[in-house]
Amino acid sequence: MNNISNRQLFLRHVAQTSPAPIGLEMVKAAGIYQYDVSGKAYTDLISGFSVCNIGHSHPKVVQAVQQQAAQYMHLIVYGEFIEGPQVSYAHLLTSVLPASLNSVYFTNSGTEATEGAMKLAKRATGRTKIIAFNKSYHGSTQGALSVMGDEYWRNAFRPLLPEVYHYDYGSAAVLAAIDAQTACVIAEPVQAESGIHRPNAAWLQALRKRCTETGTLLIIDEIQAGFGRTGSLWAFEQYEIIPDILLLGKALGGGMPLGAFIADKKLMDTLTSDPVLGHITTFGGHPVSCAAGKAALEVLLESDWIEQVQDYEVILEQKLQHPKILALRTAGCWASLTFSCFEANHKVIQRCIANGLITDWFLFAPECLRIAPPLCITPAELEQVCDVILQSIDEAGLE
Repeated sequence: MNNISNRQLFLRHVAQTSPAPIGLEMVKAAGIYQYDVSGKAYTDLISGFSVCNIGHSHPKVVQAVQQQAAQYMHLIVYGEFIEGPQVSYAHLLTSVLPASLNSVYFTNSGTEATEGAMKLAKRATGRTKIIAFNKSYHGSTQGALSVMGDEYWRNAFRPLLPEVYHYDYGSAAVLAAIDAQTACVIAEPVQAESGIHRPNAAWLQALRKRCTETGTLLIIDEIQAGFGRTGSLWAFEQYEIIPDILLLGKALGGGMPLGAFIADKKLMDTLTSDPVLGHITTFGGHPVSCAAGKAALEVLLESDWIEQVQDYEVILEQKLQHPKILALRTAGCWASLTFSCFEANHKVIQRCIANGLITDWFLFAPECLRIAPPLCITPAELEQVCDVILQSIDEAGLE
């Protein structure tokens, strides 16, 4: 056994999600960097897929985890005991959200937040029709997969939820489709996995208006876009709308597993009866995860990182100019570089990794390279990152 490497054990015993995982073996992470077994440093250009918005292993988050783990970890199924970390974090979250988003249901992950929100919408409205968008991503459990916006990913797992209808993101057709039978519309304030697409503000406002007119609940998924990524704490603020249900995850836990769906208490209370325990989770809102998430949010609120995001967007737009980049789309400290095809993008990604940058492609846009570094990155570091990306494109030898 001692002669078997972790790589061999990883491939043998850890369930694989793709035929060719990145396969780096990291032993440490701090700030914007991860370090492999040889000691090589890599700049994390995707923040663990938007999980590590404040960087890796922030001392205040580590301290919060250690202190809470020493006090208690799991006590009882979620929602029965008054647990200080949950209460404190829910209070902090609702203090930086609109008044109608005042009740937090903590889950283990973003996809579980999606599941809970869909159940809440059906329970509160008594309706069953759900509208989602093509090239949208809200998780991959059965319910979340039903609203995922790509048939390639859905088809192998049918049958899925009935009465789910998909429309193009930003289309006028969806406005007419929302009617008195629609329980909810689920949308991202910036569509992430299509390769970073911002909606037209007027369209998103019209979507909000149509939902209000028909008594349909608007679910806004900020699992990737939230916590300052786009230049405001919540991306929906930039469009002057307020969702009926907000989905959070990824950065919510400060590096620990945590998700949440948030709504008005009058809505949330419909899950408490007929049936009782209308939604339940054992580990959702784990006290250690809540302590970590609260510490991370406090770090973010006390910093000036969100204010710097617009400057980072300018750096990305100015620096990332290359003949092989066919398109550049940004949403704050978040960008997508379009190449001619997946094969070309993959060559660039491989060169980036070799040059010490961790990046990847988008689920529905494999020809696009992902950029989403921790918000604690400095302007100088971001400029250096851009230089390495341009170098990697040259080294990839694209035709």
